[in-house]
Amino acid sequence: MGTLHIIDHPLIQSKLTRMRDTRTDNETFRRLLDELTALMVYEITRDYPLREIDLATPLERTTGRVLDARVILVPILRAGTGMLGGVLDLIPMAKVGHVGLYRDPVTLQPVEYYCKLPPNLEEARIILVDPMLATGGSAIAAAGMIKRRGGKHIQFLCLVASPEGVAAFSEAHADVPIYSAALDRELNAKGYILPGLGDAGDRIFGT
Repeated sequence: MGTLHIIDHPLIQSKLTRMRDTRTDNETFRRLLDELTALMVYEITRDYPLREIDLATPLERTTGRVLDARVILVPILRAGTGMLGGVLDLIPMAKVGHVGLYRDPVTLQPVEYYCKLPPNLEEARIILVDPMLATGGSAIAAAGMIKRRGGKHIQFLCLVASPEGVAAFSEAHADVPIYSAALDRELNAKGYILPGLGDAGDRIFGT
């Protein structure tokens, strides 16, 4: 589990607690997800490169620093799309790819059905997003799909992770750091995280 980073900022933990609560409605859940994702992205981009530019303030010319990274967001459909707004609020110039995977309810293994990624992945900073890291199967498959198309600098961002999922993902992709707001206790027999926050896709979209 050496690649796991828990982001335990008080604002993040407070919003995650409200998202776990079964009384939180879909509208509030989506808003909290946007806010929490933005706070987490703020933390995980601390080492992104900057470049200096010349500019004029209202008083004089000076130099400033701006982001010098090509950023690509890759949500795992469908729940991962609920995290896009929070990232794009902070990095509006980011490109967006999509990976479609669903978990077979019997085998719990990921099944690929869609992959559309921006070109020239090699030098990009790629943020793979999905609210939950449960068995790890979907995230492992998605990271593999990105790597096969040339992606090298990948970060995986989720809200809640299970020990089983972290162990499986770390074994498959030791070079991809995991950023999560919480490491929960365990998976149940159906592959859901406990205590978790339920099915993130259902709570985002009201299905």
